[in-house]
Amino acid sequence: MNRKVRELQYFFYSQNFYDGIRVTIAALVPALLMSYLGHFEMGIAISLGAIGVSLADSPGPMLHKRNGMLAGIGVCTLVALLTGFARMNVYTLGLEILVVSFVLSMLLVYGMRASFIGMGGLLVLVLTMDRALTPEMVLVNSALVMSGGVWYLLLSLVTNKVLPYRPAQQELGECIREVAKFVRLKAAFYLPGTDVDQTYRQLISQQILVNEKQALVREMLFKSRQIVKESTEAGRTLVMTFVDMVDIYEQVTAIHYDYTAIRERFGATGILPEIGHFIEFLADELDNIGFAIQANLKHRNQPDVMGKLDTLKAKIDAIGEQQGQSGNLVLKKIFVNIRTIVQRLTAIRTYFSAHSDQVQRRVKELEFAPFLSHQTIDPKVFWNNLTFESSVFRFSFRVALVSLFAYSLTKIFPYGQHSYWVLLTVIFLLKPAFSLTKQRNIQRVIGTVVGGAIGLLILYLVQDERLQFVFLLLFMTGFYSVQRINYVLSVILMTPFMLILFNFLGGGSLAIVQERVVDTVVGCAIAFASTYFVFPNWESKQVGKFMQAALKANLRYLQVLTDLFAGKDVQEVEYKLARKEVYVSSANLSAAFQRMTGEPKSKQLNGRDIYQFVVLNHILSSYIATIVSARLRQETGSYPNKTFLRTLRRATISLTDALKTLDPTYVVPEVVSKTNEPEGQEKTEFTSDEQLLKEQLEFIRKVSAELLKITAAIQGVPAQAEITPAYS
Repeated sequence: MNRKVRELQYFFYSQNFYDGIRVTIAALVPALLMSYLGHFEMGIAISLGAIGVSLADSPGPMLHKRNGMLAGIGVCTLVALLTGFARMNVYTLGLEILVVSFVLSMLLVYGMRASFIGMGGLLVLVLTMDRALTPEMVLVNSALVMSGGVWYLLLSLVTNKVLPYRPAQQELGECIREVAKFVRLKAAFYLPGTDVDQTYRQLISQQILVNEKQALVREMLFKSRQIVKESTEAGRTLVMTFVDMVDIYEQVTAIHYDYTAIRERFGATGILPEIGHFIEFLADELDNIGFAIQANLKHRNQPDVMGKLDTLKAKIDAIGEQQGQSGNLVLKKIFVNIRTIVQRLTAIRTYFSAHSDQVQRRVKELEFAPFLSHQTIDPKVFWNNLTFESSVFRFSFRVALVSLFAYSLTKIFPYGQHSYWVLLTVIFLLKPAFSLTKQRNIQRVIGTVVGGAIGLLILYLVQDERLQFVFLLLFMTGFYSVQRINYVLSVILMTPFMLILFNFLGGGSLAIVQERVVDTVVGCAIAFASTYFVFPNWESKQVGKFMQAALKANLRYLQVLTDLFAGKDVQEVEYKLARKEVYVSSANLSAAFQRMTGEPKSKQLNGRDIYQFVVLNHILSSYIATIVSARLRQETGSYPNKTFLRTLRRATISLTDALKTLDPTYVVPEVVSKTNEPEGQEKTEFTSDEQLLKEQLEFIRKVSAELLKITAAIQGVPAQAEITPAYS
């Protein structure tokens, strides 16, 4: 199927589209109903409360969503009350903007959902400050905002009660789709003409998306009592599908070798494109499964996977006959990984047809608690971040100062009837990262101009108010559906729906477009300049902590591998926790690097070295995964401790020294510091399988040494200087 068509199908079955429909209903129904009763202004207040609370209804466990919406109702109601009285004096309103924008921006310390609650409160502030209300009406308006929030909360709870598993299905399907994209990128390494460096960059970007989706699905599945604890077949099926999907992601990551060397060695055989196309075939099948789950459809496509797998095996064996059994050993290792992926895909298919007892038995064997992260809502977290050392504090202080400046500017130089748009633009454009603010600025201007042109065209060509309302409905639903996934498109859709709405209210179309464009440009200019000059957070100064986290995660992953070779009993939970840490820390590091590339060149300190670090970190974890997955399958046989543990020990020393270079206060874990020279006889002769393993372990040592060298360069340690070992 055409991938663009599949993308559209994914969208219309996605949670974003469902949420867009829900928010549109929540916003329109009160306004239309109260307008019919002759109280349109009251309907607008109710709709404002619903929209403000809807921001807290971001994807996640229902318990978190409910608590977030309850908090959102409280915040929006309080802000509406404060703003109603504060707006009666220009100075008290300015003081409220300064204090409230700072406090609500600081909610970011409690996570993204808390940040969205703060954004909802700021939205209510801006859209209430322009309304002329008597003291009596302030109380009424606040009650109406609260009722709108309660209306949205009830609507969300009811839809979740009717379709309890749909959000988890939709997010799991999205997650599988992102993994399928990752698989296609891995397949590209085997295709001729692929730019390896460019593909690495794409792979790193995709890794960020996969990690975000996995973290979200993990939270939704493992923190939902209805899915984990209740004996429902649908819930258990989703859990087991996710577990095997993560294992597939690991196997794909483990298909990692020296692609340049492989191309030189096997390029003439024609086997590499065969491998690449087969991996792409598996990506398509994974994509089909993901769509079936997201759309709640039965997966009907049953391609002849095993037949294709046997054909690939025969071709690899033929190369072995030509070059000797050791000549195609790398290809055999790749084939083993591919075969494991096929087995996982087959298992996922069986979950949707297997007897519930089979799935239930596997679910009971799983441990969920260690894999969950917990956000503590503790006032100490807020107080501890009230320092300029905190990036959230610097961001919140910037939002407060710039919001006050934008408000003051519109009072000193008033322009049009909707000058609050400048403040609204500033608040929603300002982000902690410079690169994201810059990107949003460009997208906001483009979206406003394009959307304004579309809106004017519709108002000029379509005179029938009923058709105009249909367009309003379409643009509104589209805006709320894509606001989380495509900012420029959301602005393009928002602008015409606002123009049509103002047209219904009797506003001048062309004048409003001109005013909106001017206010948008002014707001964008203020937001962009402030991100550069007002307490900026340059990513090159923040990326060090992400590098440390990645090194620690890979060190722990390497320790799992060392324990396996030392003959220790490694629990599956311990191994999977180490694997999760590597995925999360690597994705966070990649995201930090991407943000840094969007900053001014003069602020990108050590950009080339950090990029090399990101790539080497990915390669290291991939090689460790390659050997760990094979070792756990017990297909690598028994290895002499002294030969291989010495190489692993040297790699461990390099990673630990790299950590000490980045953070001199780093304390070496006891389990690492007690890694001594292995006892036993030195082995000089190896089987072909052992020789490949020896080369892989040596490559891990070299990558670890390169990471140490790069961290030394970043920290300004002379290349020829000797770094004191963390332990001897």
